[in-house]
Amino acid sequence: MRYTTLGRTGPEVGVIGLGCMGMSSGMSFGYDRRASRDDATSIAVIHRALASGATLIDTADVYGPYTNEEMVGRALVGDRRGQAVLATKVGLALTAPEGGSGTSPGAVPDGRPEHVLASIDASLRRLGTDHVDLYQLHRVDPRVPLEETWGAMAEVVAAGKARCIGLCEVSVEQVERARRVHPVASVQSELSLWTRDPLTAMVPYCEEQGIAFLPFAPLGRGFLAGRFSSFDDLPEDDLRRRLPRFQREALRANLAIVGRVREIAERAGATLAQVALAWLLEQGRHVVPIPGTRTPEHLADNAGAADIKLSAADLADLDALPAPEGNRY
Repeated sequence: MRYTTLGRTGPEVGVIGLGCMGMSSGMSFGYDRRASRDDATSIAVIHRALASGATLIDTADVYGPYTNEEMVGRALVGDRRGQAVLATKVGLALTAPEGGSGTSPGAVPDGRPEHVLASIDASLRRLGTDHVDLYQLHRVDPRVPLEETWGAMAEVVAAGKARCIGLCEVSVEQVERARRVHPVASVQSELSLWTRDPLTAMVPYCEEQGIAFLPFAPLGRGFLAGRFSSFDDLPEDDLRRRLPRFQREALRANLAIVGRVREIAERAGATLAQVALAWLLEQGRHVVPIPGTRTPEHLADNAGAADIKLSAADLADLDALPAPEGNRY
């Protein structure tokens, strides 16, 4: 695994990280809510990630909810805590299931300073550590001035409970506002071969300012890895069944993108997932994708992307891929 730094002055991390959301079922924004939870396998995957050099481990308080942090904490006991660059998030509050029924709560932004300050202590208890390496604002709360929320995040750093802080799904203007209060170490947003919006402004801005950019869903929620060839391949209770790009007609049209990536993968001697991740790595050394997986096999495949060298022709063909059919959400 090659290494980079998390922003200009942050800790060293592998160029591929690990997103842990999918290791816990239950949240409405998890993919397959009927997937069985297997903490033992998930912990083994985290251990293998660290051994492979994928040291950025990304979780959030609402994943599970709460159980994801607990599982990650168990995975990082002892010496492994020092091997990991541990990232978690705050800024979403759980709501009751729609209509008062069901088992999966939803979440709404909560940027109140008191919520931030209480949540870091709860996260540290669940994670079994006295600090996190990166504390991220999951979503900006439109009801609370960003400066107030970010001021509370800065207090977390001042108290030694986080080494640095980052933002998720924000605009350049919002990053600028936050930076006037306290340095921004990272920005996490969706970026992949079929979600390229951040390349216009945010990714270049982050490079210029020495801010890490962490792409989530870098494999298009599994689509760019070739996992789905039809709508019926999606599990019955899977969130993706409600997303525009996975609807029957859109999915059929988007298969052309996967077909072209497959041609390039065969040419490069790589898998589809490796090509998708290697393309992201070419967007700058500050770009650290965090693909999620629950299996050792997919972890090894993802980590191998760090060793893939795409040719100029490969990159040109990937850059020329058509836009997907359908919006993100």
